[in-house]
Amino acid sequence: MLIDTQFWPFVVAITLLSITPGVDTLLVIRNTARGGPRDGILTSLAICCGLFVHAAISALGISLILLQSAWAFGVLKLAGAAYLIWLGLSSLLAARRGQGLPVASVAESRQSVPIWRSLREGLLSNVLNPKTVVFYMAFLPQFIAPGDPALLKSLWLAGVHFAIANLWQIGVVFMVGSAGRWLATPAFSRWLNGITGGVLIFFGIKLAVTRAPG
Repeated sequence: MLIDTQFWPFVVAITLLSITPGVDTLLVIRNTARGGPRDGILTSLAICCGLFVHAAISALGISLILLQSAWAFGVLKLAGAAYLIWLGLSSLLAARRGQGLPVASVAESRQSVPIWRSLREGLLSNVLNPKTVVFYMAFLPQFIAPGDPALLKSLWLAGVHFAIANLWQIGVVFMVGSAGRWLATPAFSRWLNGITGGVLIFFGIKLAVTRAPG
């Protein structure tokens, strides 16, 4: 049964999780400022597509293997940390160069970033995050009854998470996009790239030193 007595508690919990600031929101804000609303929306969609990957591997038991294997968890953790640090260094480099969005038409700014780049950054930032593996492995089973089809129920719950997280993140996109001309100034762009770069590197280092659960 896809909608049962545990469904609404799940919706409340996942909504609170989605609106809590973290790497996903930070990446959406950075990419919206970089390439306009299209860049931010594509990043959000790609981030949330990663949820289905985590839901599937959780239901199939692969997450359990990762949690029980210090070596496997360590590899995934370091890969995710390296990717966050790489994104952070890219932002710091852009800040040093003084790169900003050109104050031009909306159409021009939307064409400044290739679609594949937004999708790649969003998807990898989620799929390579072992904290999401741990979260889905610990969280989803609470809302799956013994008689439920585990894979189908996990994908359904991930779909609900996908919808809620996108509503929030796309809302953030339009809040940032409404200040587009302000964000386009070189001074603000340098500040934003510097701050987001430093925070992404911090998250990457924090992830790298996180011990495997168990």
